[in-house]
Amino acid sequence: MKTQPTKPRWPDPVPQSKTRGADSGSDPTAHAAQGPQPKSAADSPVGAQRFQIADLCAVLEAYLEPQDVADVYRAYLFSAAAHEGQRRISGEPYIFHPLEVARILAGMRLDAKSIAAAILHDVIEDTATAKEKLAHEFGRDVAELVDGVSKITRIEFQSQEEAQAENFRKMLLAMASDIRVILIKLADRLHNMRTLEALPLARRRAIARETIDIYAPIANRLGVRQWALDLEDLAFQALYPMRYRIVAEAVRKRHGNRKAILEKIRNAVVGQIGQEGLEAEVQGREKNLYSIYRKMHAKRLTFEQVYDVYGFRVIVDKVDTCYRALGVIHNLYKPIPGRFKDYIAIPKANGYQSLHTVVFGPFGVSIEVQIRTREMHRVAEAGVASHWLYKSGDASPNHMQQRALQWLKDLLETQQQAGNPREFLEHLKVDLFPDEVYVFTPNGEIKKLPRGATVIDFAYDVHTDLGNRCVGAKVNHELAPLRTVLRNGDHVEVITAEWARPNPGWLDYVVTGKARAHIRGFLKNQKFGEAAKLGRRLLERAFKDLGVEPGQITDAMGEALAANLKLGSWNALLAEIGLGNRLAAVVTRQLAPAAPGAPAEGTKEKTKTPSLAIRGTEGVVVTYARCCRPIPGDPILGVLSSGRGIVVHTEDCPNLAKYRKHPQQWIDVQWESEIAGVFPVNIRVEVKNQRGVLASVAAIIAEQEANIDTVNFDDRDGQYTAMDFTVEVRDRVHLARILRRLRALESVVRINRKKG
Repeated sequence: MKTQPTKPRWPDPVPQSKTRGADSGSDPTAHAAQGPQPKSAADSPVGAQRFQIADLCAVLEAYLEPQDVADVYRAYLFSAAAHEGQRRISGEPYIFHPLEVARILAGMRLDAKSIAAAILHDVIEDTATAKEKLAHEFGRDVAELVDGVSKITRIEFQSQEEAQAENFRKMLLAMASDIRVILIKLADRLHNMRTLEALPLARRRAIARETIDIYAPIANRLGVRQWALDLEDLAFQALYPMRYRIVAEAVRKRHGNRKAILEKIRNAVVGQIGQEGLEAEVQGREKNLYSIYRKMHAKRLTFEQVYDVYGFRVIVDKVDTCYRALGVIHNLYKPIPGRFKDYIAIPKANGYQSLHTVVFGPFGVSIEVQIRTREMHRVAEAGVASHWLYKSGDASPNHMQQRALQWLKDLLETQQQAGNPREFLEHLKVDLFPDEVYVFTPNGEIKKLPRGATVIDFAYDVHTDLGNRCVGAKVNHELAPLRTVLRNGDHVEVITAEWARPNPGWLDYVVTGKARAHIRGFLKNQKFGEAAKLGRRLLERAFKDLGVEPGQITDAMGEALAANLKLGSWNALLAEIGLGNRLAAVVTRQLAPAAPGAPAEGTKEKTKTPSLAIRGTEGVVVTYARCCRPIPGDPILGVLSSGRGIVVHTEDCPNLAKYRKHPQQWIDVQWESEIAGVFPVNIRVEVKNQRGVLASVAAIIAEQEANIDTVNFDDRDGQYTAMDFTVEVRDRVHLARILRRLRALESVVRINRKKG
């Protein structure tokens, strides 16, 4: 009697080959191969045994319910039928790609709907299947996930960069409602990167550049650390194959040389922790190749100077034990000053928590140690994916999901405000590569901002309306201008006014995409009529502050000024004020001298400075403070002064202290890009009391094409003399050249610029 062959539990309708072709990653916007292809996967070069649906179901059975596994298998049969006849560039059946994507997600133990959507993720884009049919077969959730992952392929774009930005726009729209979309998208990109070699060199490099610029940072931001590391290394290998091989070989050699040392350190750490009665798991950790290369490139280091190639991870049961274990390690090996970071007290933006320290190990080896709880370790390895495990029956988002969703919604808000795809991509990259600073709100809440962020960035991060109405701030309880760059630990309180509006000048120093997008959106979307009405109100308020009745300004005077400024009409000038392109205080100064009964201008400082040295001050009275003598290139601040117009000070001028309680008088002013003329500046030169020293100093100043306005002497004693010069210079560069030449004189003891 013949025995019947055992029927496979999960039969595969796709003919499987014992060999596989060179895995090809196709264009992320066009997966199916075009043109004549091999007839079967067996026609491709010999490779490894192919992962099949039975293998996937075996993995899923370890953590999913039988009905969920059956739903995934049904999705596979549907996808295989839809993709029938399609092949990848390598020649293998196309169904292998979505199967591998599902395998990656199963390794993260994602839910059944995510796995089914991964298997179906290309059927809308690459086949005739409609979204409604997917919804009917597998439910609305799976259909929405598949639609979110599908990319725009039938729209004509002016450039590849525009197409890329549009793809991310659509992705963000789907991500904001269900973050699993990006997890499937990242798994899709990860498999494409693993199977990239069949593509032409130029195409490989383009996909790798996109991966390292966008996809890897997104994975890192969402806390899916292992995917981020894999994407970085695969992109690094495709972009710089020679550099990749050199770094990989160097790591391999160092590992062989230091294997005994690392094992000795591990045993010492385990033994010491055990002696203190703590339970901990100690793992070895190796820095990924791209991180090593990036550190070498950024800091101009040789491979031998990168000390944290290897490290250890200490995993304990609770937070209290983390700090106790830190004390044990610091008692065992001396910590390196400045290399300790507490990400438990202040987690990273993606929810990552750990203690990081670098210690001096034996034989001069520096070792990085990370200490975390098991829950922290799970989040560090899987990020937001760790919160979609099959056992999670709670539909409400937890803290980690809320953080991720808030970031995605901020990006979505940014892309809606962005004027064009290039602008949006710029904002996106700013948010993906944050070098963060931590500042405090008045109620003690911690805000994370990119390094270099200003008060305006902080205001928009708290709330859009707060950013739109800010006029100043208190940083560490002291008044500060809006352009103040924030530092770690600053306490920031924003000062607002109902009449305040965003100023186009803010775009020169904000750094976050959210702030930039909202400022541009406000200025761009405000209607002309509303802007003119707002401009008129701001102008009337400025006239009252100046002591001039608005009724004294006739329309004819306004039209004359508008014509002089080449704006066409009085309403156009009012709209410019309302949009923030011109300052109301400046326009009032231009109109007030012509008004009957207007206050006298008063005396103004006589200088050779052109009237257009400060941007946007055509016809207005601008004076330069004698106390600090600002020159082009200095950071400056304008102060409205009755009778003197706008008085320009350097930002660090001591005499600005009396205006600290009146931020409404501050005006953000900037130098014109091209300035002709000279500006007086005060310098003090302390010299040895020798014959001819004044002539020597004066000769050098003359050699540098500068004129001496005044000179005064202050005899301190018989040996030294202080000479105060007022010198006319063109800008800071000109002044620096003069000071450098004077310092070279043997008789000069000290030289500095005088302010205050």
